[in-house]
Amino acid sequence: MHPDAFEPGTVWLVGAGPGDPDLLTRKAERLLGQADIVFHDALVGKAVLALAPHAAMVSVGKRSGRHSKGQDQINDLMLLAALQGQKVVRLKGGDPSIFGRSAEEIEHLVAAGVPVRICPGITTASAAAASGLASLTLRGLARKLTFVTAHARAGEALDLDWKALAQPDATLAIYMGRSAAPDIMRALVAAGRAPDTPVMIATNVSLPNENIVRGRLDALGFLVRAVSEDAPTLILVGEAVAARDPRADAAISLARSMR
Repeated sequence: MHPDAFEPGTVWLVGAGPGDPDLLTRKAERLLGQADIVFHDALVGKAVLALAPHAAMVSVGKRSGRHSKGQDQINDLMLLAALQGQKVVRLKGGDPSIFGRSAEEIEHLVAAGVPVRICPGITTASAAAASGLASLTLRGLARKLTFVTAHARAGEALDLDWKALAQPDATLAIYMGRSAAPDIMRALVAAGRAPDTPVMIATNVSLPNENIVRGRLDALGFLVRAVSEDAPTLILVGEAVAARDPRADAAISLARSMR
């Protein structure tokens, strides 16, 4: 079987990208067009779902602690559909392998003998940097890029290596960081990151209602409250995301107005 074939009884974990359907890969679009059933995240938009016109749609999303289905139930639903001979797409926001719990799904399916494949997607950090005309790395200043999730169980503190994350030559891409923003700021500053380190907050990345603001690390809590409300929020921290030219903000505004 060709590695890109979509045979009945196969599950493809497909990256839906950050939201804009134009940012899907050509392979993702092809797989959606061939799918019999799509299990999709809550934040996958209608324009992306429309690329699977013949598929049954099942929302299995998790958002802000509101879970329509637990992970074990999602695993079992995919397994059942595959064992029934359907072509199954598990459609995940961004890239399936970045905070997407894909390893758990793969393990469950493979244990039952179901073929599984992955179609990568553009992760939100890359799309946010593109929208903000920023680089995630910067020669001489940002030699490392670290992806972090700020999601923690209710009542639990973030268990992260703050000393390592506070290194000045790194860019941090913090997913699901809206509610934890004040704690993130305090922990990074306490671990040695400069209070005036540039930050960029991006909400609804790549969508028409996208919003991007820049500021300082010590104002992170205020900035997030000011722009994100209940919107999907990504936080970028580091010298690489600072505005280098005042013309950049004008270009961003122009691009947003043309969407």
